[in-house]
Amino acid sequence: MRNLRILFLLLLALPMACGCGSKGRSKRIEIPEPDRYTYRIVKEYPHARNAYTQGFVFHKGILWEGTGEYGGSEIRTLNLNDGSYFTEATLPDSEFGEGITIHNNYLYQLTWTENVCHVYSIETGAKVRDFRYIGEGWGLTTDGEKLYLSDGSAKIFKINPENFRREGSVTVTYKGQPVDYINELEWIEGKIWANVYLTDQILIIDPATGRAEGVVELEGILPDSLRDETTDVLNGIAYDAATKRILITGKKWPKIYEIELIKQ
Repeated sequence: MRNLRILFLLLLALPMACGCGSKGRSKRIEIPEPDRYTYRIVKEYPHARNAYTQGFVFHKGILWEGTGEYGGSEIRTLNLNDGSYFTEATLPDSEFGEGITIHNNYLYQLTWTENVCHVYSIETGAKVRDFRYIGEGWGLTTDGEKLYLSDGSAKIFKINPENFRREGSVTVTYKGQPVDYINELEWIEGKIWANVYLTDQILIIDPATGRAEGVVELEGILPDSLRDETTDVLNGIAYDAATKRILITGKKWPKIYEIELIKQ
């Protein structure tokens, strides 16, 4: 999606203070340290190298994927066993597909700068309507009632799925500092997991406050031996609530990884 290659570092937070207390003394506010996790690979699955992964979601045992790039944006259902896929919908060449989620048997698919969200019936595969929105579209997820949208900034917007209107937002922070490039999103056990674009990190975010309560370090999960000139960044989180499986992948990666978190 993006040709920029900006080095992104999570900043250490500066101490926060409020002008309270006697004689104008400031009072230090302690910000809880985020939990840190590494990973164990539970299982590996094949993944189509032509998939510029933008959205990744499990629904009733089926793994769905939204891909990007102009002329290559699709909605797919994947076969984890052999890496094959079925194309459920194809975007016009003029549109760049972004994040996807499934809510009430409808699949919502963002576009990057085209300001349109496509909505499909997952039962028939037919597109049922489009929504217009302002700004860019990056990641999308749902808590079962509302949608949550990222736009490449530090903001996550709460969206009404009936009309796609914004109903509030939070700023994602790490140790008190905003984190830009919030990308693909997944709702897991009451938290929003978010890829941070151009990094090998996933943030575990409190949806009410935006605070990053955890950081998952995935550096090295795709070995150099499996990379080629087309391999791009980590992007793609899918959660199977029935089995508690967490799957991750990346743009044009040849593998999907089922992982287990290891707290540091």
